Amino acid sequence: MADLKIGVMGAAGRMGGAVIRQVADTPGLAVVAACEGPGAAALGRDAGELAGLGRIGVAVGADPAAVIAASDAVIEFSTPAASAEHAALCAAKGVAHVIGTTGLDARSQAALAEAAKCCAIVHAPNMSLAVNILFALTRQVAATLDAEFDIEIVEMHHRHKVDAPSGTALELGRRAADGRKVKLDQVARMTREGQVGARRKGEIGFAALRGGDVVGDHTVIFAADGERLELGHKAASRQIFARGAVHAARWAHGQKPGLYSMFDVLGLK
Repeated sequence: MADLKIGVMGAAGRMGGAVIRQVADTPGLAVVAACEGPGAAALGRDAGELAGLGRIGVAVGADPAAVIAASDAVIEFSTPAASAEHAALCAAKGVAHVIGTTGLDARSQAALAEAAKCCAIVHAPNMSLAVNILFALTRQVAATLDAEFDIEIVEMHHRHKVDAPSGTALELGRRAADGRKVKLDQVARMTREGQVGARRKGEIGFAALRGGDVVGDHTVIFAADGERLELGHKAASRQIFARGAVHAARWAHGQKPGLYSMFDVLGLK
């Protein structure tokens, strides 16, 4: 059988390079097209060389539509606006779209939902297979333990990360809230500073730490009088996110149109 043809958006970025390496290391897949934004220094360069693999015969272009037309599935870690735009292009061609972009606002999420009427889209705040198990466990534990257990979510990332809390931390909060059958925006406590008073019962707290080159650490703490349960995940390499994205691309190809998550990919629903 012919290799599954993979297109990579944001090919010159750290995650783009990780995806290219992961595809190259996965039997039955091949990178056939790659894209960067207009004016990018990487335009015209070989995508494999950018990823540290040597030449693979795929030049980085500036036309996302051309990447989509050449691909069976497209993998993207980029910006919310670009991801929404590319989702519409994938919908027009019926090409599966795997999106690891975080920070999507309501408008971008609505654009993905509209595009998913015509193609299979997998969008997740974290593509790591193990992190998605953590999402499932967080929901289960929150549903099992009563409100005497306070829930706190702590995350740490490298000094260059621009959003806080991380998309993964927010998704952990949503899963915990779902387990408690409440809406996260009604119980979330994003910051604490000064004389804030006693902790409100039922709130879900967040703490965001930044420093060094930390790829991503996440801990969910369930704390009650006399005991504490902690669920956590530590990422040592961005390659784990690329591995999950490639896994999702193989799953999404041939699926019916729809907006899917890694829970669908892993059969956790």
